[in-house]
Amino acid sequence: KALAILSGDDAHDLFTRTFNPEFLQRESAARSAHREEASRVLAAAAEKVHSPRLATLAYQVKLDAFTRVKKAIDDMIAQLTAEKEAEIKHKDFCVDEFNTNQLQTEKKEREKQDLIAKIEDLEMTIKALEEAITALKSEIAEMQVQLKRAGEDREKQ
Repeated sequence: KALAILSGDDAHDLFTRTFNPEFLQRESAARSAHREEASRVLAAAAEKVHSPRLATLAYQVKLDAFTRVKKAIDDMIAQLTAEKEAEIKHKDFCVDEFNTNQLQTEKKEREKQDLIAKIEDLEMTIKALEEAITALKSEIAEMQVQLKRAGEDREKQ
């Protein structure tokens, strides 16, 4: 009903008598020039940063009314803010994981050094015991020779 009233002949006559069409044309031309300038700035920025979003926005500025462009800018800002928050959370997660990994690596490195020292100690113990075994075997062999000689000496007597 409101649309019928606004698009009726009476409304059209009132509109043409009240407003100067030349004034509207100048206002429209000024807005168009501003829109064109904004479009050029956004297109240049889009080309500079290689952003298809900004290029689309530049075309929207050129073609659409400024209110739609503001809405698109606000939507883009909201989306970028959400992306920024997600990236911050991801970065914090990565930093925490990196620190945890570094602590575990240091702990395992200390454990490795302790085990290497223990291995060296056990290898030295094995070497000492092998030398002791060799010495005892030679002593046993010497004692057997002496026992044999003693037995032979007794038989001779």
